[in-house]
Amino acid sequence: MKKSNELRIRVYYEDTDCGNVVYYANYLRYMERGRTELLRELGVDFSSYHEKDTVFSVIEANVKYKQPARYNDLLTVVTNIKEVSGASLIFETQVRRGETLLVYGEVKLACVKLSTGMPKRIPGEIVSALKS
Repeated sequence: MKKSNELRIRVYYEDTDCGNVVYYANYLRYMERGRTELLRELGVDFSSYHEKDTVFSVIEANVKYKQPARYNDLLTVVTNIKEVSGASLIFETQVRRGETLLVYGEVKLACVKLSTGMPKRIPGEIVSALKS
């Protein structure tokens, strides 16, 4: 199974600010889509764990903006699994226009017990899927 994926995203007018540049917070949305698609490709559906009292929460996000994306650009969002530990995951994402790196980000998710909000170990089947 893959530990990275590429997702193509077209920049729509709704994604931009008054200067036709992608609004900075929208890159976090693009990163979320990249993570979701990577997990889907690995056979992991976080939503199915809600009934098992398990959720994944973003606890840290670091984003470096190198160049702007603009209205109608076709972007490639490349997402990789950087680290899997006992109760957390780190994903790294590059947003590119062609070969040009526009944005680099790392997002850390914690596995949390839904009923208490306390950290818990990542279920074994998820760890296996992510490390296979």
